[in-house]
Amino acid sequence: MVQKIATREAYGEALVELGRECKDVVVLDADLSKSTKTASFAKIFPERFYNMGIAEANMMGTAAGLAAAGKIPFVSTFAVFATGRAFDQIRNSIAYPHLNVKICASHAGVTVGEDGGSHQSIEDISLMRSLPGMTVIVPADGPETKQAVRAAAELEGPVYIRLGRSGVPVLFDAEYEFVVGKAATLRQGEDVALLAGGIMVAEALEAARTLAEKGIRAQVINVSTIKPLDTEAVVAAARKTGAVVTCEEHSIIGGLGGAVAETLAEQCPVPLERVGVRDQFGQSGKPSELLAEYGLTAQHIVAAAERVLARKGKRA
Repeated sequence: MVQKIATREAYGEALVELGRECKDVVVLDADLSKSTKTASFAKIFPERFYNMGIAEANMMGTAAGLAAAGKIPFVSTFAVFATGRAFDQIRNSIAYPHLNVKICASHAGVTVGEDGGSHQSIEDISLMRSLPGMTVIVPADGPETKQAVRAAAELEGPVYIRLGRSGVPVLFDAEYEFVVGKAATLRQGEDVALLAGGIMVAEALEAARTLAEKGIRAQVINVSTIKPLDTEAVVAAARKTGAVVTCEEHSIIGGLGGAVAETLAEQCPVPLERVGVRDQFGQSGKPSELLAEYGLTAQHIVAAAERVLARKGKRA
């Protein structure tokens, strides 16, 4: 049976490890520490944990002040609140002065589930990606999340890390190395390139196996850093395969699909299909039901690959 762990769980574990290693690491939460998994840090390092209450905008401003004073603040709440309710403070108090704040937002995407469309952030990557100097990371599994959190702590400047509520398959072992700004090829192929981020990496790998049974060789690339995008890897994959599919648990507007489309339009125009949420809000339901409803499964990736291959001139 495939081991599963939520990326928010891995985040909580990584914070504790960082807390032991660096006394400048502080954590702020907006009264959701049990859900965001910052409660573990709070228990061990109560003097470095701040529950800011349901006041996300104030939390971002406080984090900015702590960063200006030399601390490394990790700020957590649900993605819809972090990027939406506190956008002005992130823009003007954190990104504009390029302060060293790490925004690690959980419960992103439709897999929030039964909480419904009001809590399912499908535009957070777009919002954070639009801010000058903001690094945007979407880890694919627990082990990559731990490495991403550590990398964020070492990187100077604002970082947004997108985390999820539900358990996702563990894809990487101890040999895997996450590098900010670098995409990782997980499977080689010459017919079509599947560029995926977050929970959709596992779906892309499953889709590649299904495509292989049909005689289609799919390259699978984990694009865990949305910004700065690894444009060299994107262009190389496009030139190699001549057909690209992006896969994300986010709106196709402004997220991974948008970033890849911009790059290909400027540097290497090839047929492109974007698998993601299509200009609509989420709704209440079980995560698996919502992934199917919004076209975010391996089967949908297979269908997109077949469409893009037909456009390329190679019919599956």
